[in-house]
Formats: sequence, structure tokens, C-alpha cells
Amino acid sequence: MNVFVRVPTGGCNKSRLLNGFIAFFIRQPKFLSSTSFMHNQSAFCAETRHAYELWIGEMRSSGCSSTAAVIVLLSLSFTVGCKRGHRTQEPASAGGQIRAYTGQMESDDGHWLRATKDYANTRYSSLNQINTGNVSQLHVAWTFSTGVPHGQEAAPIVANNTMYIATPWPNVLYALDLTKQGAPLKWKYEPHPSPASKGEACCDWVSRGAVYDNGKIFFNTLDGYTIALNADTGAELWKTHLADISHGETITMAPMVVHNHVFVGNSGGEFGVRGWLAALDTNSGKLAWKAYNTGPDKEVLIGQRFKPFYKTDQGTDLGVKTWPPDAWRVGGGTVWGFLAYDPKLNLIYYGTANPGPWNAEVRPGDNKWTSGMFARDPDTGEAVWFYQMSPHDLFDWDGINEDILLDLPMQGQNRQVLVRPDRNGYVYVIDRSNGQVLSATPYVHITTTTGVDLQTGRLQHVPEKTPRTGQVVKDICPMAPGAKDWQPSSFSAQTGLVYIPHQNMCMDEEGTEANYIAGTPYIGASVQYYPGPGGHMGELTAWDPIAGKPVWVIKDKYPIWSGTVSTAGGLVFFGTMDGWFKAADARTGNVLWQFKTASGIIGQPVTYRGPDGKQYIAILSGIGGWPGSIVAGKLDTRDGTAGNGWGKALPNIRNEVTPGGTLYVFALP
Repeated sequence: MNVFVRVPTGGCNKSRLLNGFIAFFIRQPKFLSSTSFMHNQSAFCAETRHAYELWIGEMRSSGCSSTAAVIVLLSLSFTVGCKRGHRTQEPASAGGQIRAYTGQMESDDGHWLRATKDYANTRYSSLNQINTGNVSQLHVAWTFSTGVPHGQEAAPIVANNTMYIATPWPNVLYALDLTKQGAPLKWKYEPHPSPASKGEACCDWVSRGAVYDNGKIFFNTLDGYTIALNADTGAELWKTHLADISHGETITMAPMVVHNHVFVGNSGGEFGVRGWLAALDTNSGKLAWKAYNTGPDKEVLIGQRFKPFYKTDQGTDLGVKTWPPDAWRVGGGTVWGFLAYDPKLNLIYYGTANPGPWNAEVRPGDNKWTSGMFARDPDTGEAVWFYQMSPHDLFDWDGINEDILLDLPMQGQNRQVLVRPDRNGYVYVIDRSNGQVLSATPYVHITTTTGVDLQTGRLQHVPEKTPRTGQVVKDICPMAPGAKDWQPSSFSAQTGLVYIPHQNMCMDEEGTEANYIAGTPYIGASVQYYPGPGGHMGELTAWDPIAGKPVWVIKDKYPIWSGTVSTAGGLVFFGTMDGWFKAADARTGNVLWQFKTASGIIGQPVTYRGPDGKQYIAILSGIGGWPGSIVAGKLDTRDGTAGNGWGKALPNIRNEVTPGGTLYVFALP
């Protein structure tokens, strides 16, 4: 809905201004009918406020008095009731800034080839057909059932008029034909993964999706295989076995392709596996290189090029020396999050997960190279730098969160940075050329640390919150799933803001005995989670990475476990665990549209241009994942530790949400 007509800049023309508003009433008579207006009121009011800002600025620059615009606009707002309490969720305002992004971004062809959208992990689309003025008119264009009632975390992949959907175990890959009405099935591939892998998955049987590159579609199976298919026909091109489920290894991540390598990491830190990242040849599936995240430098691929910024990350064989004898062999540090790639520096970036076990008393030392992030050469695997967000991790704060690559004015100059909303509760801005932390600012309530020392890069811990064996330590904030778990943020070039879906939660923890037995849980902690300050568990925060402040916050009763996508239409899309798919104004946080799906949403929304030229929004609905395992796994919440701590936090969720597995695709009429 384009409400306002742009005023020519050749001078003030009050009659033209008034005629523009009159024309709106003539062109949109149905909009002012009671039913239509009540449906579209929030979108109209948001558009009115945005247009007011644009008009005042333009009229001042053209020498026209703003008085007439103010009078007319206020009259219009009064007429349609924008001054009355319209039905939007009012976010908390907090003092950050909205500024257009001035850095370069990847070109956008309207497809969605990888889970992260682009190599910079922005999850930003330049499509603007769906915008703040018309998003209230979104309707379901078509749906597709995956047939798997477990956590649907995958991002739908769109390439060459085909959509690819990867399901949780049994990891079926569907190809849907977007050129035909209702997107019928084009082909499907069933890998038949081992049922035993379900018992080795700590947090549901999820898959975070596939990746398209050069006529091939790549995806992973829970039982440890990476598979390449012909994207047109579904024919298997190769299948490579990487993870050993007998030792607790699984694969849940979405792969990434750079040059002629597809990158895959393992899951299973809660089973005492040893983490790694592998590079496979995209044509043959043969292993090109494999870098471990614990152990001697030779196996971590640390050599002459390795130059970390901070002294505590400098030295020889720290992947061995910072552990008790041989503990690094079962030390975790898995890779199951998202990779980023800088083509100018020719570096890939990825995070490493928690050390094992959770009980930190049995593994004194910094426990390199866990709970941190690597920069590596994608062609050789050589480590270039490393930074450890949480040395000697005390709270299961995996470092697998996404890194968003941006060029920002920092400390008086333009810096090549990565922005990381970390599990430990801080938003880091890091120089991606060398690993220097430029800023680290809390984005949630924190009781466990007092900040990050920018001279040393180290977290400053509160000793009283250190977990202890046989003792319950209360009010640990953030809790083990962190301020934010895997759910990916997005960045808008329009606003310059990062949209962070996350938790507002704390926990009580007691250290317990931990004994390693291959293929069995290796944790050593008993935890229970509960809401943080305010009594709500979820938030979507619009974050200014330059000022280090939030601009607005949307609160939700459950953790916001879905990812976000932001668009040039001025929107940010996200889902809730009780099944609502929502669109918020990226500038204000006002919710302009929402739709109730059949299950909870923990997936990654995407947007694309269809073969008909229309913009579409897609999301998978199906509760599961770590918190959603309460529903998908039918766990008994009378046990507060059920689901590794979620029983206490979600005692009634099974009465509100049912399992499911449905793709929803939305479009304008």
C-alpha cells in the first residue's frame, strides 16, 4: 500500500500536498471501511509515522513550511484513529540509532542459496514488494507437509525456481517446483540414516538445512554423512561418511560452500566428542582437510600464519597444554553453527562449542580451542587467528553463534568487523582481520560476569556464580543455552540494526560427577531454567552495533527460538514457540502482521522472488530443538531437569503446542 505521493523538490506547493492526501482517500475507499481498517490499522499508522518523517525532511529541504504538512498529517491521523490505541505490540525504546548502512553488500538475485542468505551472514533481502504498508495483506499462498513431527530448524533453500527442504531425521530432502501452482513435489531423496543416531542427538533430531552451489545441493544426515545431489534430478553424486555415531558424533549443521569446498562440522559436545571442521571437494566428496578444535597444533592446523591478537591465545600446542592430561581427546569444541566468508581476506569464520564436560572442576585451564572462534584459509584450512569468548567455559556457553560481517565506523575509522551476539550475553564487535575485540556490550541481564577486558579480551567472572560439585548455585544469568542459542540474527542495510532473537532466562546449577563412556552423555551438571527479570522468557532486540545499544525490544512469554530475516521493505520476520509467525516494523518494532501456524516455530524464515515475479516469505513450523524437545519428545515436565533443564521453565507448553512439520509460504494477493 503506497499511501503517500512524493512531493517534487522544486519548491513548496501546498495545494499539491493537499491533493496528494485527497487522492489517497479516492484511491483507497475500501481501506477506510470498518473491517478493512481494523485489519490494516497498525500497518497504516506505521506508514503514517514513517511518511511524516520523510515529508518533513523533504519539505524543509525544498523551502516549504512544515506547518501545513503537520496539520494535514495530524488531521489524517485523527480521522483514521492512529492516535487511538491500535493493536500493536509496543516495544521498549532504548536509545540506539537508526542509520542506513554505508558498506558494501553482496548482490541479491532474489534467490536464497544458503541458510545464511549471503557469505556475510546478514540474512537481509533487498526485495521490497512486501513492505510496512502492505504486509497486513499477507496470506498463505501454499503449504507443504514434511511428514516429520520434530524440530523444523532448516532454512528453505531457493535456486532456479526450485525450493529445497531438509527435514529432521530421517533427513529427507524435498525439491518443490515453484513454476507450478501450489509448488508440487519435483523429487525427493531419502538417505535412510541409522535409527541409532536419534539416541546420540542431545537436543532433538534437527537439521539446519542445505546449501546450493553450481547445480548441486548439499546436506547432512544425523548419522554423520554429507551428501551431494544433482539439484535438477535428485540423483546422488556422492556420499561421504564423516561422523561416528558410536562415539556420540552427529551432524546437524547446514553446510557452507566456498570455492570448491563444502564445509561440515560435527555435533555431540555433550557426549565428549572431539570437535572438528572438515572440507570436502564439491565434485568428488573427498576430504581436502580436517581441522580439530582441541589437541596438538598439527591437528588443529596451526602453523606459521597463526597470529592471534591476545597473548592468552598465543603459544605452542595450547590445545593440549590448557587441559588436564588427555582430557582434550574428549573435550568437545564441536562445530554446528554457521560459517561466514570474507572473499577479500579469503577467510572463513566459525565458532567452536562448549568444552566437555559441563562440570568445569574436572578440566582446569582455558580448554583451547573451545567456546571461541577461528579464522581460517578456506583452501588450506590453516588457522589465521583465534579468539576465545569464554575461556574455561563454566556454563555451557558454546561459541557457535553467527558472525555478521560488516564494515563499520569504529574508533574513528572504518573497520572490517564481525558482529557476534554471543551466548555469554555480550554483543561483540571484532576486527575480522586480526581478532581484536573493539567492543563487547551486554544485551541481556547478566549476573555471572562484569564485562570483557578489551586489553586482554577476557571475560571478568563473578566468583560467587561459579558452579560447584554438590552445591546448588542460584540466579545464574544467562543460563546454559545462553543469552542466545543457535537462532540466527539478521542485519538490515536500511536501518543499520542487527535483529537478535534470544532468551531472557536464568538458571540454578549443581555440579555432579562426570564419567566418560563413549556414546553416552558426558555432562556433570544438573540445571533448571526459569524466566529472567520481567517474567518473560523471550525477546527480539533491535541492536545498534555502533552505539552498542538496543533501539527497541519485543518481549514474548517463550524463548524466541526462531531466526530472523530482514528486508528492504522495512520489515523483520520471526516466529514464536507457540506458533505465531510475525512481521515487525524494522524501525519501530511494532508488530504489523501475524499468522498462527499449526505448531511452534523454531526455524529460519527466508524470502525470495518467485518465477512469477512476486515476493514470497517462507517458514517451517514444527516445534522441537532443545526447549521444544519437551513437546517433540513428550517429556514429563514434573521433572524440572527434563530436557536438560527445560522442564521447570516450560511446565505447560505441551498443553499449548502440538508437534508438527509444515512449510508455510506467504504472498500478497
